[in-house]
Amino acid sequence: MSREVWLILGVVAVVTLVGAVLLAIRVFRMRRLLGSLGVGGRVAFYGALIYTILPVDLLPDPIYLDDMAVLAGTLLYLGRLVRQQRRSVHRGDAGLPGQPTPPAVTRRPGAQ
Repeated sequence: MSREVWLILGVVAVVTLVGAVLLAIRVFRMRRLLGSLGVGGRVAFYGALIYTILPVDLLPDPIYLDDMAVLAGTLLYLGRLVRQQRRSVHRGDAGLPGQPTPPAVTRRPGAQ
């Protein structure tokens, strides 16, 4: 292959690596919500991180498009779980199945 092709492949590999790292950071930041997202959220979180780290992939490791797709899908799924939980708490429902009912918010007299 010519030098230009190798240069393009190198740039694509670096760009996809940066994208995968940024998505992994965003997924990892959601770990503080795992306690309230139920088993499905934990499985999605740990599954995505394990898939990203392990060398067994659908595509070879210099091409991180499959890792990015798994991480992006996990972010979408976890975001949907968070929205469902917030909606149910706002309505006063019990929240996600299998989760305890959140305590009611009370105000002190005279508090604004």
